[in-house]
Amino acid sequence: MLIARNIQKNYGDLQVLKGVGVEIKKGEIVSIAGPSGSGKSTLLHILGTLDEPASGEIFLQGKKIDGLKGKQMAAFRNRNIGFVFQFHHLLPEFSALENVCIPGWIAGQRKKEVEDRARVLLNTLGVGHRLENKPNALSGGEQQRVAVARALINNPAIVFADEPTGNLDTANARELHQLFFDLRGRFQQTFLIVTHNEELARMSDRILHMKDGKIV
Repeated sequence: MLIARNIQKNYGDLQVLKGVGVEIKKGEIVSIAGPSGSGKSTLLHILGTLDEPASGEIFLQGKKIDGLKGKQMAAFRNRNIGFVFQFHHLLPEFSALENVCIPGWIAGQRKKEVEDRARVLLNTLGVGHRLENKPNALSGGEQQRVAVARALINNPAIVFADEPTGNLDTANARELHQLFFDLRGRFQQTFLIVTHNEELARMSDRILHMKDGKIV
């Protein structure tokens, strides 16, 4: 599903990633763990095309993506990659349903088809009764579930999650952890997750431990 080779990244004189290689199979749930400053989020953002490596190669479903630019990159990202962040980044002026639909509408899909899929996802994630609520009317756990639905709306090849439970209490964090595995079982969804949460890391199929810009 995902292959990255010799990924390097510098910020000025600081070398953040020192030749990192990663392979993720379809349907895997893989966690990246390690101390703050080890390069976890930087690696995730590069693999997710939100940042560019200084050097290295990235292939997603056999397509070389590290050289894509501009609109071509944005279109590829929209169709193939979902994101879940620690802070949900829902748009406050839109309802839960509209927030989930936005990536589908951007992709040019039919309005009703996108809305129908969004309703199915929100129901699957246990927030189907909150379709018309705006984010400020939702709990933290509900907001994050809406964000997960948004990440899934375009049937992405892979979902990248950066500390997805870092802003949730213990109960909601555990529910979200289980949700990832339910989604894998139902949709064969692939996840790569940066987390400090040891419980979530232990549940994963594999843990990639990072230290000083390398997988150790």
